[in-house]
Amino acid sequence: MQLSGIDVIFKGVNLQRLMGGLIVTGQIALVSIVFSILFGLILGIVMTSKNKIIYGILKFYLESMRIIPLLVWLFIIYFGVAKGFDLHIDSETTTIIVFVIWGTAEMGDLVRGAIESIPKIQIESATALALDKKQIYLYVIIPQIIRRLIPLSVNLITRMIKTTSLVVLIGIVEVLKVGQQIIDTNRFQYPNGAIWIYGVIFLLYFLSCWPLSMLAKFLEKRWSRI
Repeated sequence: MQLSGIDVIFKGVNLQRLMGGLIVTGQIALVSIVFSILFGLILGIVMTSKNKIIYGILKFYLESMRIIPLLVWLFIIYFGVAKGFDLHIDSETTTIIVFVIWGTAEMGDLVRGAIESIPKIQIESATALALDKKQIYLYVIIPQIIRRLIPLSVNLITRMIKTTSLVVLIGIVEVLKVGQQIIDTNRFQYPNGAIWIYGVIFLLYFLSCWPLSMLAKFLEKRWSRI
């Protein structure tokens, strides 16, 4: 007797396993996002430097992260660097390292663009009022770049959450891998189970990213009135 595909979701502990996989995905994404934002803010300020050597190095770093696919970076760090130098780095740590390196580069470029979009007259006016460089950043630059960065950074955050699906290829059992395991285990008993399992995974990703987009739109509208 062929069972309904949706039943596979509630069979045994399948739903709990999916939620457990989502927690792994969330942990990787959260740690990566926090460090990417912190390091990206610093990198973005450094990228506004007039020093051509510093700018050239950082530009090369940014472009290398954009040109080379993230999956290749995962393989380089996990199978290349770790194994080549006999370093004992587990797959989750490797993922966080790669995601932070990537996220920092992208966030840094967003911060640089936000800083450079501020009219120079504002900086000159602050200087004329005897504000030092620290005060200019604190009272003039940072409040404005935060408003500019919210929608852009949310887009980066959602990209990082969705890109965690790649980590299955280096052995991390996150939500997508759990879904594949459930499908393979119940392939004959629930032939249509894959549709429902991937539907649930889609829903979990949607519920993870949609509130962030709504929050960004809310803040953008609210700040545009100020």
